[in-house]
Amino acid sequence: MQATITSKGQITLPKALRDRLQLVSGDRVEFIIDENNAVRMLPRKASVKRLKGMLPKPDKPVTLEEMEAAIAEAHGKP
Repeated sequence: MQATITSKGQITLPKALRDRLQLVSGDRVEFIIDENNAVRMLPRKASVKRLKGMLPKPDKPVTLEEMEAAIAEAHGKP
Protein backbone atom coordinates (compact mmCIF):
# COMPACT_ATOMS: atom_id res chain seq x y z
CA MET A 1 0.00 0.00 0.00
CA GLN A 2 1.12 3.52 -0.68
CA ALA A 3 0.12 7.03 0.33
CA THR A 4 1.21 10.50 -0.75
CA ILE A 5 2.41 13.21 1.62
CA THR A 6 0.62 16.55 1.16
CA SER A 7 2.29 19.95 1.33
CA LYS A 8 1.15 20.10 4.98
CA GLY A 9 2.96 16.83 5.75
CA GLN A 10 -0.27 14.84 6.01
CA ILE A 11 -1.13 11.45 4.55
CA THR A 12 -4.43 9.69 4.03
CA LEU A 13 -4.27 6.08 5.14
CA PRO A 14 -5.55 3.78 2.39
CA LYS A 15 -9.07 2.47 3.04
CA ALA A 16 -7.85 -1.14 3.04
CA LEU A 17 -5.44 -0.29 5.87
CA ARG A 18 -8.06 1.62 7.86
CA ASP A 19 -10.48 -1.28 7.46
CA ARG A 20 -7.93 -3.91 8.43
CA LEU A 21 -6.90 -2.00 11.57
CA GLN A 22 -10.49 -0.94 12.27
CA LEU A 23 -9.46 2.72 12.39
CA VAL A 24 -12.04 5.47 12.28
CA SER A 25 -11.90 9.24 12.29
CA GLY A 26 -10.45 10.50 15.56
CA ASP A 27 -8.43 7.36 16.31
CA ARG A 28 -4.77 7.90 17.07
CA VAL A 29 -1.78 5.97 15.73
CA GLU A 30 1.79 5.71 16.94
CA PHE A 31 4.79 5.53 14.61
CA ILE A 32 7.89 3.60 15.67
CA ILE A 33 11.11 3.79 13.63
CA ASP A 34 13.68 1.02 14.05
CA GLU A 35 17.44 1.11 13.45
CA ASN A 36 16.93 0.31 9.74
CA ASN A 37 14.48 3.23 9.32
CA ALA A 38 11.60 0.79 8.95
CA VAL A 39 8.41 2.37 10.26
CA ARG A 40 5.77 0.51 12.24
CA MET A 41 2.37 2.08 12.77
CA LEU A 42 0.40 0.97 15.81
CA PRO A 43 -3.25 1.86 16.36
CA ARG A 44 -3.93 3.58 19.67
CA LYS A 45 -7.64 3.23 20.27
CA ALA A 46 -9.56 5.78 22.29
CA SER A 47 -9.95 5.07 25.98
CA VAL A 48 -13.36 4.35 27.44
CA LYS A 49 -13.19 7.62 29.40
CA ARG A 50 -12.82 9.60 26.15
CA LEU A 51 -15.84 7.80 24.72
CA LYS A 52 -18.08 8.65 27.67
CA GLY A 53 -21.09 10.67 26.59
CA MET A 54 -20.77 9.87 22.89
CA LEU A 55 -23.70 7.44 23.00
CA PRO A 56 -27.13 8.20 24.41
CA LYS A 57 -28.11 6.62 27.71
CA PRO A 58 -30.32 3.54 27.36
CA ASP A 59 -34.06 4.02 27.91
CA LYS A 60 -33.96 1.49 30.73
CA PRO A 61 -31.19 -0.09 32.79
CA VAL A 62 -29.48 -3.03 31.11
CA THR A 63 -28.31 -6.10 33.00
CA LEU A 64 -24.87 -7.63 32.59
CA GLU A 65 -26.49 -10.69 31.01
CA GLU A 66 -28.26 -8.50 28.43
CA MET A 67 -24.98 -6.74 27.61
CA GLU A 68 -23.15 -10.06 27.18
CA ALA A 69 -25.96 -11.40 24.97
CA ALA A 70 -25.85 -8.27 22.78
CA ILE A 71 -22.06 -8.54 22.43
CA ALA A 72 -22.28 -12.23 21.55
CA GLU A 73 -25.01 -11.51 18.98
CA ALA A 74 -22.95 -8.73 17.40
CA HIS A 75 -20.02 -11.11 17.03
CA GLY A 76 -22.17 -13.87 15.54
CA LYS A 77 -22.01 -16.17 18.56
CA PRO A 78 -25.09 -18.01 19.86
